[in-house]
Amino acid sequence: MPATPTSTTRSDAAVPTGAIDRFFEITRRGSTIGGEIRGGLVTFVTMAYIVILNPIILSGKADIAGNELAFSAVGAATALTAGVMTILFGVITRLPFAFAAGLGINAFLAFSVIHEVTWPEAMALVMINGVIIVLLAATGLRKLIFDAVPVQLKLAITVAIGLFIAFIGFVNSGFVTATGSNSPPVGLGIGGSVASVPTLMFVLTLLVTGVLVARKVKGGMLIGLVGGTVISVIIEAIWHLGSATDHPGGWGLTIPALSGSPVSVPDLSLLGAVDFGFDVGKVGIVALVMLVFTLVFSNFFDAMGTMTGLAKEAGLADEKGDFPRIRSALVVEGVGAVMGGATSSSSATVFIESGSGIGEGARTGLANVVTGVVFLLAMFFTPLTSIVPTEVAAAALVIVGAMMMAQVKHIDLSDFSVLLPVFLTVSVMPMTYSIANGIGAGFISWVVVRSLSGKAKQISPLLWVVAVGFLIYFARGPIETLLGG
Repeated sequence: MPATPTSTTRSDAAVPTGAIDRFFEITRRGSTIGGEIRGGLVTFVTMAYIVILNPIILSGKADIAGNELAFSAVGAATALTAGVMTILFGVITRLPFAFAAGLGINAFLAFSVIHEVTWPEAMALVMINGVIIVLLAATGLRKLIFDAVPVQLKLAITVAIGLFIAFIGFVNSGFVTATGSNSPPVGLGIGGSVASVPTLMFVLTLLVTGVLVARKVKGGMLIGLVGGTVISVIIEAIWHLGSATDHPGGWGLTIPALSGSPVSVPDLSLLGAVDFGFDVGKVGIVALVMLVFTLVFSNFFDAMGTMTGLAKEAGLADEKGDFPRIRSALVVEGVGAVMGGATSSSSATVFIESGSGIGEGARTGLANVVTGVVFLLAMFFTPLTSIVPTEVAAAALVIVGAMMMAQVKHIDLSDFSVLLPVFLTVSVMPMTYSIANGIGAGFISWVVVRSLSGKAKQISPLLWVVAVGFLIYFARGPIETLLGG
């Protein structure tokens, strides 16, 4: 781990060198302006895929009225929202946690919500979800729930997110693929072999970056990503691998080649395209309530878990998992959902890929400002954004996952009533591809196992309430069917 708890105190005697340093507390956190810039750039590079992936998920899907979102409009709205929210969060909280459209919620919207409401109504639900989260944070209830979580589970969430990030990297790179059969459900590469050039580029970038990080080379993560991208561009220019959807063994979401003009005018036609005039008679009040409930639960705990993990990795969290300006962070995160709905780009939330920038040295909100500015520029340079292949960016995610895994050493696993909830948190999160699912499994098992093991008095009453909430969350499908019937 490049970040240690001492990073918040090592420079107590150091004197800030200017207004920017004092505002973002750069020197006090043991960082430098150069380190923040590098960290911000690395975070953007590992997150840039969202400008391509979010439109892929949201656009081209017909809602209940047969309407679809345009790819270019979603891409521009995604970059705009990510840029504004990342800068806003960095300036208000001084933390290096970048924002973008949350992958769990955008998929929920595209594959579930729009079967019951229109796209403008779906985005209105996202805004309502954001307002609820802002109120929970502003009143302190969200912080109370955060404090009720045992430190062992907070550490487990960090480890789980590390494995989740790594798994995302393995999948995005093609190193791990779905087999299409029940057993085994996943396998190595193509037919059990690393048989494609893009996946080989992932392996090469991973190893080179790993060596650079291990040798503590400044900018090691960024050097690895840029180097991998340059080599990928050369490979594509020579062999013309193309897209994996058209040619087996091709590149994933992005092809490392630039065609046409690198500059494009952003399509911002989706800004404000929301509709709060729900047809309750057609949709049903129960269905609307369950949709909002699902959005709030996913948003609430995904972000909380992510911020806990990132703060631990950056060495900014204390032994209880608290970090600087936590209430402001929780409030602004809710604002991200409101803005994401208002721009039709889905809820914007803290991105786990921010860990790549932290791994590069980012410790303050200045890194966020750098990331946010580049996102805003990306609206005009969408062709350039798509040059970094997903396979190369995936290498950074695996590196970060390994870094976050180190937190497991701080968990005492000698008590099985601690071990089982920790294990379920760490295993369920990557296996179900959901931060909220992993947290829910950990919370419920902690309450049940600890209470029936004679340790009920050690459990916060608020944790019981949250555990019951997760039970409803996990059973929301049958409950909605029952109430609707």
